[in-house]
Amino acid sequence: MFGGFAKAIFGSSNDRYVKSLRKIVQKVNEFEPAIQALSDDELKAQTQRFKEQLANGATLDDILPEAFATVREAAWRVLGQRHYDVQIIGGIVLHRGEIAEMRTGEGKTLVATLATYLNALDGKGVHVITVNDYLARRDADWMGQIYRFLGLTVGVIVPNIADFQRREAYHSDITYGTNNEFGFDYLRDNMKYERAQMVQRPFNFAIVDEVDSILIDEARTPLIISGPTEDKSELYIALDQIVKATPAEDYEYDEKDKRVLLTEDGTERMERQLEAEGLLVGSNLYDYENTQVVHHLNQALRANIAYKRDIDYIVKDGKVVIIDPFTGRMMDGRRWSEGLHQAVEAKEGVEIEPENQTLASITFQNYFRMYPKLSGMTGTAATEAAEFFDIYKMNVVTIPTHKPVLRADDDDEFYKNQNDKFAAIVEAIKEKQKIGQPILVGTVSIEKSELLSEFLKKAKVKHAVLNAREHEREAHIVAQAGRIGAVTVATNMAGRGTDIQLGGNVEFRIEDELSGMEPGPAREKAEEKIRAEVAEEKERVIAAGGLFVLGTERHESRRIDNQLRGRSGRQGDPGLSRFYLSLDDDLLRIFGPQTMFSRLMNKNLADGEAIISPWISKAIETAQKKVEARNYDIRKQVVEYDDVMNDQRKVIYEQRADIMDAATVGDVVEDMRTETVNGIVGEAIPPNTYPEQWDIELLKERVDTVFALQPPFDDWMKEDAVDPEIFVERLQGLADRQIADKLAEVPQDSWIQIEKSILLQSLDHHWKEHLSMLDALRQVVHLRAYAQKKPIDEYKREAFMMFERMLGLIREDVTSTLARARFSMQPAELPPMPDFITHHIDPFSGEDDTADIDAGTGAILSRLPPLAVPQSELLPVGAGEGEVAAPTSRNAPCPCGSGRKYKHCHGAGA
Repeated sequence: MFGGFAKAIFGSSNDRYVKSLRKIVQKVNEFEPAIQALSDDELKAQTQRFKEQLANGATLDDILPEAFATVREAAWRVLGQRHYDVQIIGGIVLHRGEIAEMRTGEGKTLVATLATYLNALDGKGVHVITVNDYLARRDADWMGQIYRFLGLTVGVIVPNIADFQRREAYHSDITYGTNNEFGFDYLRDNMKYERAQMVQRPFNFAIVDEVDSILIDEARTPLIISGPTEDKSELYIALDQIVKATPAEDYEYDEKDKRVLLTEDGTERMERQLEAEGLLVGSNLYDYENTQVVHHLNQALRANIAYKRDIDYIVKDGKVVIIDPFTGRMMDGRRWSEGLHQAVEAKEGVEIEPENQTLASITFQNYFRMYPKLSGMTGTAATEAAEFFDIYKMNVVTIPTHKPVLRADDDDEFYKNQNDKFAAIVEAIKEKQKIGQPILVGTVSIEKSELLSEFLKKAKVKHAVLNAREHEREAHIVAQAGRIGAVTVATNMAGRGTDIQLGGNVEFRIEDELSGMEPGPAREKAEEKIRAEVAEEKERVIAAGGLFVLGTERHESRRIDNQLRGRSGRQGDPGLSRFYLSLDDDLLRIFGPQTMFSRLMNKNLADGEAIISPWISKAIETAQKKVEARNYDIRKQVVEYDDVMNDQRKVIYEQRADIMDAATVGDVVEDMRTETVNGIVGEAIPPNTYPEQWDIELLKERVDTVFALQPPFDDWMKEDAVDPEIFVERLQGLADRQIADKLAEVPQDSWIQIEKSILLQSLDHHWKEHLSMLDALRQVVHLRAYAQKKPIDEYKREAFMMFERMLGLIREDVTSTLARARFSMQPAELPPMPDFITHHIDPFSGEDDTADIDAGTGAILSRLPPLAVPQSELLPVGAGEGEVAAPTSRNAPCPCGSGRKYKHCHGAGA
């Protein structure tokens, strides 16, 4: 109570913060007369002057007022737009690494120019991140006029451009692009073999447009770069046969979640069968070495028990085709992930297509947290302020509007069922259309848009339907949604970034209607006519009540509803918003069919009758808060698991960068060789054991496998002072001499390149395998909850053990490859980068919104590139000079010593 009283007198903390920023706005305004007096050349010269001030020790905050005044004047001269004082406040908030919440139509795109220009002056680059490629291109061209006028360079990142174009764009002062493109470029850069091939430079400052959409909505799913795995058909088939022979008492089936769990007795019997088939390492199914087997076993159980033919899928033309559970339609081209589709193919005995394997991935949360300074802007962020601070350490600041908001927000109308609701919506639309009031109808899905469109067609109501798939075309339609009597049906995400102006948008109309007309008096006359028509039409629309925003359903997030409402009432225009709900709506089903609310509705409402109650609106808001909290928990869990991988990813990527930057990696390779020798000797000769306990046969086998050496271990054992240290010392000496002999035959520069190349490719190969293991671990670790263990803690512990094991495998792999390979030198050249499949699942449609083959060659990565010895011809071990080696079998180990099959290594394409 006292808090409300204090807020009424002193204002909220947000109000007080905004008030404090007005002092800086005053300083900007004081510079305005002097800046206005400058000529164009003098105004352009300001940029160089600011750079000199920064070089002499000034900070960005020191030059902020004058720099903002400079941008304001440049915008007026180039675009005819002048920043309002509230927009200056928004610019200060962005510069400080905070989120500026500004209502739709308040000019966020123009606000960004202030902080972007200021932060670009130090030459480290600024990234402006948008929600789609159309907006990235549009804003780079539109706002780029200001930056270019002031002498800064502007680049734009869009799909399917060459690496040299990306590098040029990233090295511009200001770079526009989408979140997906920036994230994928980061992952691709960390899979390259030379620093010169990388396109991005160190992160500095990013401004995220529609920050709630990118950092919250799209952050539900990570960015993934993948490629088909090696053929695992034999594993799928073997596990399928075992599962088909498993009796029903060996497992428990949860039909609701389609989950199959082995019982305790079933687990024991399964372990014995897998052991007999040679599929188990050791005797315990749940040892981390068996993570992959457990994962595929679970998928085989689900495929055979939970997924039914002709219900969940059909077999057509020798392929398993998924059936959509909601529509009953065949979903050609769609495949279940994580090996489930392959398990079903094994069950049905059709050809097993390889699954895609993750080669690199990152969540948006961990990508954007790498920026030293991150800011954002949107019309709706306050409801998610806690998440922004928890995850990104960003405060949300609500910026006051330039003019008072005149929009009226009506209470929701409730109907018994969807048909009654849609009938009422159609009547409301017809009524408003008669008086010329434009209507924007928001739906929660494409399906609902199409359903409503059918109702409107039957009522002969002219309308446009948008679904956020063709951003550029739809931006033109959204821009004219404010014309007299216009009816525009859109999903709640459609048309973002495009302003709805009452009477229509002058620029878009000129572009649409006069694009083929040459510049001259005739075009100028036509433009004037369009401006006059728009001005006259705007007055008529205002008289009709402004834009009517009609929501057909409440979204699970209050923020999305607020985005829709915010379309109306821009810049002091009048407007109206109203939501229509029914018991069939997805959100209202949260209440359940037996609640007092639903019984009251069914019992007391006649067909077609509506109920309007602030109490029910409040209940809906409470339901939305619950769903928001649940979605936040889901996103938080994604981050918790990715944080584990993120720590490991940083180590691997830093090691790759160090290898690429180092003049020589001889010390690293030597350390790896020493640790490998110690590891092999320690494995066969455990500490504090007697000679008769030593496993000399294992030692012989391991040394021969890794080094291709046959030291006289039996003779060493006969010596009087036999000691493990002697074995380590002598074996180290033999290994060092082996490398020294190779080094004598190869030029120093080439040898350095060989070592770098082998290090990088071994790192990449084992990191790829490690990601696959982590994916499998994440799918099965939840079972630990049955043992009263916290899954995330178990995941952290096992992921760390797997990472340590991976580092050991890398050391041994690099040592073995250098020891066993033989080289016949040719001009050094690193292998080309392979092509990748990039994908990010849209959290709203469930569709892959980024699937593309990046280099445009049509090739898809199915393997690592051949071992990157600089174009050396690697001879099979045992083939000396002048000898011709026998042809290598495609399924035999590759002679290069990589440990992979010949067909997947140097025999690929042969």
